[in-house]
Amino acid sequence: MRGAAAALLLLAACSREATPQATPATPGLEEAAVAAGIVADPRKASLTGLYARDTDRLCVVPQGDKWRVGVSVDFDERQGCSAAGTGTRSGERLTIVFPNCTVEAEFDGERLFFPATLPAGCARLCTDRATLTALEVEQLSASASEAATLRSRDGRLLCAS
Repeated sequence: MRGAAAALLLLAACSREATPQATPATPGLEEAAVAAGIVADPRKASLTGLYARDTDRLCVVPQGDKWRVGVSVDFDERQGCSAAGTGTRSGERLTIVFPNCTVEAEFDGERLFFPATLPAGCARLCTDRATLTALEVEQLSASASEAATLRSRDGRLLCAS
């Protein structure tokens, strides 16, 4: 008797037309936070400003459809990095071109992150054992005029026009 009941249930299940269930796409945690307004959308956040962390400084100032970008890193009086260049933005990525060095930085809406591995030419921007690898700076000011005052170790303006 059990076998017959199981066969009838199986037959009934097979005869029903299968209706596919649409499963909504589940956004990632970060996308959900952006959608809820908890986190700023990095694709819409302004890059302009002065960034810092400890003795590391970075400036970003608009220049037409590009950006003027400068960086100054001081470890001590003998070790540091300094460079000025231009950047192009694509969503959350800022491609910075310094002399002999191109950096693909990530922007999360508040901070800029340099990768842990940089081209060999980037070492020429630094003295002694200093490096720009894995540089992480947070936006302190969104003011272009304030960012334009950032100076290199030798007093050169890094983001001035």
